[in-house]
Amino acid sequence: MWVSRVAGLADATGVDTKSVERWLNLGRTPRRATALQTAEVLGEDVHALWPALRQPRAARAVSPELVALYEQRADMPVSVLIDLMARARKGIDILVYAAVFLHEAYPRLNGLLRERAAEGCTVRIAVGDADSENVQQRGREERFGHGIESRCRLALMHYQPLSGVPGIELRTHGTTLYNSLYRADDQLLVNAHVWGVNAYAAPVWHLRQSNDNGNLFKTYADSFDAVWETARPVTG
Repeated sequence: MWVSRVAGLADATGVDTKSVERWLNLGRTPRRATALQTAEVLGEDVHALWPALRQPRAARAVSPELVALYEQRADMPVSVLIDLMARARKGIDILVYAAVFLHEAYPRLNGLLRERAAEGCTVRIAVGDADSENVQQRGREERFGHGIESRCRLALMHYQPLSGVPGIELRTHGTTLYNSLYRADDQLLVNAHVWGVNAYAAPVWHLRQSNDNGNLFKTYADSFDAVWETARPVTG
């Protein structure tokens, strides 16, 4: 019975029986991934089985995905964002509540997006739904009152001429937005949202997708996709 259980656990976790015996008889601790899989098979808490895994992993001083960090969005030249979009060849994603500063600082933004789309670049733009309770709550938290609602409507007016352009899709969303995201191919600008602070005074981190075991870029890219699925297409 003992032998069969050891063999069964080894087979379920993809290790040899001697490894399982060392866990049981010598108190050895498996690799974290194997330990998590084993705990799932056994229906046990991984830390109850191997308390040593409670030790925190060493933090990396600098992520290989981090290109730059701006203390405030106002410190980042708008040209950084525009240049990223201008070089995009596959996709441009914009997820904001309003971000009217883009059109104010670069009136040719719609023309740039049209050009990118004409070259085969997929452009997805999601702006806040002014009638959403989450958007209105954000306005109250920023202490702008109804200002954010008017800015969302203004942003929609700015982007409206792009509705129906091949390769460009415009949607509105009503999510609780924790970050504004601006993606161009494998680069991403994340503008954090801070309670009581307008986005221009909140930090921005510039990320580049990396194959060096980095997950920061993917985390935010997946977040965009999740919001995009809930957003409503703008027509007309």
